Formats: sequence, C-alpha cells, structure tokens
Amino acid sequence: MGRRRIVMALAGAGVAAAAGAAFLLSGGQGSQAAGVAPRVPAPGDPLTGEEITRATGIASATLRAHMTTGQVDLLYVERDDDKDVEQRRADAYLYDYAADKLIVRTVDLGQGKVVEETATRGVQPPPSAAEEVRAAELLLADPAYGTGVRESYARASGGGRLRSAADLGLRGLIFVPGQESGGEPCRTHRCVRLFVRFPGATWLDTSRIAVDLSAKKIYTLEW
Repeated sequence: MGRRRIVMALAGAGVAAAAGAAFLLSGGQGSQAAGVAPRVPAPGDPLTGEEITRATGIASATLRAHMTTGQVDLLYVERDDDKDVEQRRADAYLYDYAADKLIVRTVDLGQGKVVEETATRGVQPPPSAAEEVRAAELLLADPAYGTGVRESYARASGGGRLRSAADLGLRGLIFVPGQESGGEPCRTHRCVRLFVRFPGATWLDTSRIAVDLSAKKIYTLEW
C-alpha cells in the first residue's frame, strides 16, 4: 500500500513539474519574442505592408485634393528596382485622368520623401483593382447597358438581384483602338476592356464594350 502511494505521488509530481516547465517556457519565450525588434528589410526584399502604406501617404500628399474629386488616382505601389541605390525605395504609380498622364513618384523610405518624379503621356500600365470596380460601376450606371447587365445577372444567378459591382467577378485590360470604330477617344484616354463573370462561371459578353475612365463614358465598338 505504501509503495502504491509513493508511485502515485511521484507521478503527480512529474505532471506538476511538466506543467511548471511549460509555463516557464511559454512565458519566457513570449517575453523574449515581444522584445525582439522586427527585421529590417534588405534592399531587394518585397515592400512590407507598412512600407506600402507609408509610401502611399508620402507620394499622394500633394495630390489629395485631386484624389478626393477623382481627378487623380493611385494605381499601385511597387518596390523601386534601381540596383545602383542601396536605400529602400518605392515607386508609386498615379494617373491624372484630366491631363491623361501617368505620374511615377519614387519615394525614399529612409528619408521619408519623394526623390524623383516623372510624368508621361501615352503610357498605360495595367488597370488597378479599384479601376476595374469603377469601370463596372460606370457600366451599371449606363442607361443603355445597365439594365441589360442586371437582367443577365438575374438569369445567371437564378433570379438573384445584382446589388453592386462587388457582386461581379472583374478583370480589366487596357484598351487601345485598332481597326474597330467607336472608341477613338481611347487613343489618348485611359480606357478599359472589362471582363465580367457572373455566378456559375457565366461570362457577360463585353466584346463590343470599352469603358473610358477619363471621360467616364461607355463606347460601343464596331468592326
């Protein structure tokens, strides 16, 4: 009987010791982890979320009034790939729809300021996700096309109601006129060909539609 009590006592002591060790390890590691400074990104590392947010604020600081009215939009922020520069830098791509020009501002993240800026016309980077949504909103607001899009959505979804552009699967490509007619302003404006996916992997036929983000118009293309 005494031997049994001794074995059970040792087992209980082992459990308590293990629990105590686990507590000490977790507490010690947590305190140590909390005190470790985050690793400083190397020049070739992708931009962190914090760096993108900071670069966005710096690059758009003098354009916020125009961005509020929709005249200028921030397309995206990428790491600057100039291999001759060791500092962490970011390139912010902005588009001025009133002047139809692409603005690229290079932000030195260490100095916290714009160190280079270029503005060019006739250069059209891929549309941003925000531009794809805006193009869909213009399509839905168009008197000629909006009703047809909603009716097509209802058929594809079994009677569902299209509430907003957020209900659509969207992909946009830059449109530059070729042999087709009807979209001539897109030679200088920022225009998008929009691909629209409905529920059930059904696609809206947009082969004859171009959305002009500069003029906020919809063009019907003819061949």
